[in-house]
Amino acid sequence: MLTNLLLLILETVSGFFVVLLLMRFCMQWLRVSFRNQLGRFVVAVTDWIVQPARRVIPGVFGLDLPSLLAALLLHASYLTIAFWLKHFSFGAHAGIAIPVILAIALLELVRFSAYLLIGIVIVSAVLSWVNPHAPLAPLFNSLSRPFLRPFQRLVPPIANVDLSPLVLLLVLQVFLMLLAWLRVLLIPFIA
Repeated sequence: MLTNLLLLILETVSGFFVVLLLMRFCMQWLRVSFRNQLGRFVVAVTDWIVQPARRVIPGVFGLDLPSLLAALLLHASYLTIAFWLKHFSFGAHAGIAIPVILAIALLELVRFSAYLLIGIVIVSAVLSWVNPHAPLAPLFNSLSRPFLRPFQRLVPPIANVDLSPLVLLLVLQVFLMLLAWLRVLLIPFIA
């Protein structure tokens, strides 16, 4: 009971920071302005880990690698603690436990990114219908537009209704199913 409670708290706290670090990475990668409420919040909450990491890890090609690697290490640390608390013995595979945990953490970061994109697309679509002039609407449009553009070329609007968000959400759901299958394949290596 206490182990499950501790895991819930650790998962919530680490997941919160991992999602914000991924959001920071995506905002910089897509060249979205941080001069809005959400951008300032993301920077304020993640600066404690990103600023020291920038002294050691440089950015490459305009990508915010310190944010991405901080998210990876934070989630790998959570997974290590979670596996330890669940009494995974690491068995005969102790030598490959760290690479497998890093691989699982990388898959989980991709999963978090897919869920983040799902949320961004849904908020963007809802804002376009409900309040297209909301202060955060340009931010969500800027974050979702590069992912929607290929689907907008394939799926024409029907009666001026853009169905590309629905197609992207379907593709992301299939992608998440594939990620879950890959994660299940990796778990036996550390059990």
